[in-house]
Amino acid sequence: MLRITDVSKRFRSGNYGVRDLSFEVRGGVLGLLGPNGAGKTTLMQMIATVTKPTAGSIFFRDEDVVAKPDALRRRLGYLPQDFGVYDNLTALEFLNYFAALKGVRSRTKIQETLELVNLHQVANRAVGGFSGGMKQRLGIAQALINDPDLVIVDEPTAGLDPEERVRFRNVLSDIGMGRLVILSTHIVSDVESIATEIAIMREGALVALAPPEELMRRAKGSVWEVVVSSEKFDELRRTLHISSAVRKSSGVQARIVSPFPPVPLATPVEPTLEDAFLFTMRNGEGRNGAATAPTNAAAVA
Repeated sequence: MLRITDVSKRFRSGNYGVRDLSFEVRGGVLGLLGPNGAGKTTLMQMIATVTKPTAGSIFFRDEDVVAKPDALRRRLGYLPQDFGVYDNLTALEFLNYFAALKGVRSRTKIQETLELVNLHQVANRAVGGFSGGMKQRLGIAQALINDPDLVIVDEPTAGLDPEERVRFRNVLSDIGMGRLVILSTHIVSDVESIATEIAIMREGALVALAPPEELMRRAKGSVWEVVVSSEKFDELRRTLHISSAVRKSSGVQARIVSPFPPVPLATPVEPTLEDAFLFTMRNGEGRNGAATAPTNAAAVA
């Protein structure tokens, strides 16, 4: 469905946002993971025809997106990272406006889309009084109003409370049937329950592309759990790669990503997707085939 071949984006400064990136995905939900500055937004802007690649090609359903952007735009739903709203419009007026821009005339479709994102009961309220989560749901509504084949959402849960994040993930999961949804985030939990495939980026390069189960399988045997004192934990986190930690009455229960037992009494455990992300970032290959530098999961999760 989406084929990207040797795509690079070089800025006027000479720096690359994305370099020599290639992959192919079909339908479902693609979770695009990586730390801030990995090139996720640059890649999504190129797929969404907001900007053109410096080199390479992008095809969606065998049509050249770079040469013929309008062909994709008619079938695209896009929620950028910085989505602005018109505060003086009601939710219904706002969605009517975007529907008109996209050639949608059906009032039934507009009402159904408001119901899909659970905004139908506040359709006549001014958007300026909405919470951040409600504005994000309105953003996904405008992205879906034209029943797109490709949906792109960039960091959609930033600033949302936990309940809003769960609701937003459920909406994306529901619409992933029969189309391609690309969800960019640096928060692993945003994609672990809904993504059919995970693409991991670092410094403009693709480190891995695989189903979540495959990424976790690759990390098997390299994730350990141990309970240590607070003092010992402070020492460990300076030298080891800790994916998560929970303080309990018995001490700090830490999960550690390491190819060998990191400390005495450490026990092997089944990897989570967050463990697998950290494992992949440490052991994946970068743009030139060199092993990527270690990172701390706390900066990503």
